[in-house]
Amino acid sequence: MTLTSPQFSASSLMRPDRQVGLVGYGAYVPRYRLPGTEVSRIWTNGLGGSPITEKAVAGLDEDVTTMSIEAARNALARAQIDPTLIRAVWVGSESHPYAVKPTSTIVAESIGASANIQAADWEFACKAGTEAVQASIGMVGSGMVAYTLSIGMDTAQGRPGDALEYTAASGGAAFLIGPASESCAVYQGSYSFVTDTPDFWRRPGENFPSHGDRFTGEPAYFNHVISAAQAMMDMMNTTAKDYTYAVFHQPNVKFPSRAAEMLGFNEQQIKPGLLAGEVGNVYSGSCMLGLTATLDIARPGDRILMISYGSGAGSDAFDILVTETIDDVRHRAPTTRDYIARRTVVDYATYCRYRGKLKE
Repeated sequence: MTLTSPQFSASSLMRPDRQVGLVGYGAYVPRYRLPGTEVSRIWTNGLGGSPITEKAVAGLDEDVTTMSIEAARNALARAQIDPTLIRAVWVGSESHPYAVKPTSTIVAESIGASANIQAADWEFACKAGTEAVQASIGMVGSGMVAYTLSIGMDTAQGRPGDALEYTAASGGAAFLIGPASESCAVYQGSYSFVTDTPDFWRRPGENFPSHGDRFTGEPAYFNHVISAAQAMMDMMNTTAKDYTYAVFHQPNVKFPSRAAEMLGFNEQQIKPGLLAGEVGNVYSGSCMLGLTATLDIARPGDRILMISYGSGAGSDAFDILVTETIDDVRHRAPTTRDYIARRTVVDYATYCRYRGKLKE
């Protein structure tokens, strides 16, 4: 496989003027589950198997807004700060419920934030959430604001019968970012690598996304994830052995596992955050949700490498150090595994009804 060699210098590493980190974090995964065997039963008569066990499906009364509110409340519960101190609320998603009306303002008002804030919706396929995180790091790190809230959240998309229908799921995470002195995990550095790669897209007015299969693997996911991760480690002067855990974007189970192996990580390093086989690919919240599951079990001093991926295409890399505060905050809200354990299986017809798959 030929990878693009990223051209970077010391200035390519993004570090704020003052250290910042995660003051609070929260996850949300809907309770409904569609087994991969159920999709296979409908479209292939049960032949060919399924790339994952099951995926999370948002209910009739759930969308990116409601799920973002739940995750944000969990982040606030862990941070235990006054929500009026938050000065930016950003929601990254490729399935915002409105084409013209922000998700972020609804979330901000629902969690009790002040009207004196900056609010916006972010887009960049599956890395919209980590884009918002990088902007938050910049705002807090520059001293412009004390706290920001960045969310990565999505609902299941995928044309009926398409390969995406097996894996495209619902859920995500919220990160409350603030001063390092109050944080349970500190950002030590960040780096982004992007190119124009046509692997996945959806035009305005189209109900379902399309994907260029021949671009999906090597030119898209692996080129960007490996390039971003390797550049991040080169700039931090680290190798896989320096990290306790690594979290990758999870379009399926095979891709992140292979990327980890290529970079020198072992199965134990990626296992805590590998959720694709349990709840599917939650798009903008994929690696962010994986990070919440990792923080739920991490110990002070653990070091985590997190790499997002967004079709179109690009990856954001983060070097994260867990602090002593983690033992105090993790038990203040439901863990990611708590949400995964809370499950109700649905059949394909119910899934179609919940996700509005039947079009007139």
